[in-house]
Formats: sequence, structure tokens, C-alpha cells
Amino acid sequence: MKAMVLAAGFGTRLQPLTHVLPKPMFPVLGRPLLSHTFDILESANITDVVVNVHHLPDSIINYFEKQKSHSLNLHFSREAKILGTAGGIKKMESFLDGGPFILINSDIITDIKLDKVIAFHKKNKPKLTLVVRQDTSPKQYDSIEICKDGRIVHFVGSSSINKPENTTRVMFTGIQIIEPEIFQRIPEGQFCGTTEHIFPQMIQDEVPVYGYLHKGYWKDMGNRKNYLQVNSDALDERVSLKGVPPNKFNSSLIIPPALVDRNCQIAENSRIGPYTVIGPNCNIKSDAIIENSILWEGVTIGAGSTVKGSVIAKNRTIGDGKNIKDESVV
Repeated sequence: MKAMVLAAGFGTRLQPLTHVLPKPMFPVLGRPLLSHTFDILESANITDVVVNVHHLPDSIINYFEKQKSHSLNLHFSREAKILGTAGGIKKMESFLDGGPFILINSDIITDIKLDKVIAFHKKNKPKLTLVVRQDTSPKQYDSIEICKDGRIVHFVGSSSINKPENTTRVMFTGIQIIEPEIFQRIPEGQFCGTTEHIFPQMIQDEVPVYGYLHKGYWKDMGNRKNYLQVNSDALDERVSLKGVPPNKFNSSLIIPPALVDRNCQIAENSRIGPYTVIGPNCNIKSDAIIENSILWEGVTIGAGSTVKGSVIAKNRTIGDGKNIKDESVV
């Protein structure tokens, strides 16, 4: 089975950070978010993967063409203009056609076991399987309703004619398995969304669409708060992720959980943590305090400065005696 990873978006809710780095390349425990997506695919023995790109595409392509940390056969689909999810997979029809394929968003962190989703799809034989979950705040997501047998009977305003009364409201996780018949529904060379256009019509047409209920960890990284939370959850081991090996420093106070990457200079009397990730080649000067924050590569924090609840972009310098709270600094 092949897979496509969606990585073409602008990441507008994470601006201004996404002005300098596309969201799929945001470091999570010191590795790009996209690397964690690749880990999920590798764990299910997926080998052939295409990634669509548009916003700052070279930063994604160049990184993974140089890195050989995965066994995947990677391909990249450059979109000169945003095509939407359906338009993006239509562009890669020749690559994906021939059997069911996995489609996954690049801006999520999850502990999903794709081999179980694949087995569910093969057992029920739908034309589309959506990985869904129950959420404590379902009203913030588009309405999806699922039956006890897993069949989806309502999707964002479109209902099955035979919709039963007793259903469960769930949310879509951005992970799906799609049969190639979907290509017949997608127009060529123009913007088209799956959740906006294709999936609701499939429900109306009584096409068999099923939902695999994921009960484990899932978080989207759509804003700074969630980005910080994902790193905190990983540091707390609420979700198991591969990260860079931590470095130890005796000259400063490290309050766990925290992660300090390679080649960092950390002065005495500085305090780092809890829930903080320091990228490689950072320079933390004396009496600096960093809490619940993420520093990208090459950041300098001046003497006596405090950084809390913030993300500092690559190679940025925070001067002496500054107070940075709940900010994205680029």
C-alpha cells in the first residue's frame, strides 16, 4: 500500500513562525514534524510515499533528500498553486492508482497503529475509511456521525438516506484509507477539497464510508498552544516519539522534563524547564530563565532574560534582561 502526506499548506494559524519555516518542518523533540509522520508509515511497512509541497517547498525537499534516516522511497509533488486535498491526490493519480492508499495530514502527532486501520479497512471493504475520535469539545470540529457498526452516516451537512437515530458524534483526525474509485469524482487540475466537496457527496450517494475509532493520543499542531502542548506531552511520555538524545549540563539548573540538544552553551545560574526543548547550537547566558518554551537551532538568550510559553525561531537573539511571554519570535 502506498501513502500520500499532505504538506502543502501555509500554516496561517502559526504565523509568523511559518513565514520562515513550513509547519511540517517544525521541530518536535528535535526532529521535524514530518519525520514523526514518516515513523508512523514505516511502522506499518509502508515504503512508497509521496509528499505534496507548496509553501517553502525547498526547505522540505532539500532536508529529506539529504537525510537518510528513513527507509521510505520518497517522492515530492510540487504544486505551483494550492490544489486542495482532493486536487492534490488527483495530481498524483498515476502514482497512487492501482489499489487503496493512505492519506495523512503532516501536522498531527498521534500514536495510531496504521496496521490496525488497514486490517479494519480490509475487513469492512468500504470505499473510504476515516480515522475518527471522540473529543471533549466536538462542537469545534465539523459534524460527523457514526453508527455502532462503524458506518459513517453524516458528514458535514450531508446525511445518508438511511441514517439511524442512534449515532455517535466524532471528529476526523486527518488520517484515511481511500480506494482508487475516488479519482472519478475529482476534477482535473483545479482546487478541490475532500471534506468540503468529495466526502459529503459520497455520503449522499450511499457509498460505503466507515470510521475507525482511535482511542489513543492525537493532537493537531495548528497553533502555538498546541505546538507547545505536543512537545510537553512527548516530554511527559504521554505519547512515545523518537527524539534527539538529550545532553546533560552540570553548570545550570535543568528542571525536568526538558530536552537540550547538541552543541549548546548554557551558562551557570541559568534555569531551563520544565517542559522546555532547546535546539542545537543555542547559547543560554547567565541568569536566564526558560520555561514551557521551544528554542529552535542557534538561538541566543541574553543574560537575565526570561522566556515563558514561547517559541523562538532559528538563529534569533533575545537581548539581555528581556521578558518574553506567550510569543512567537522570528
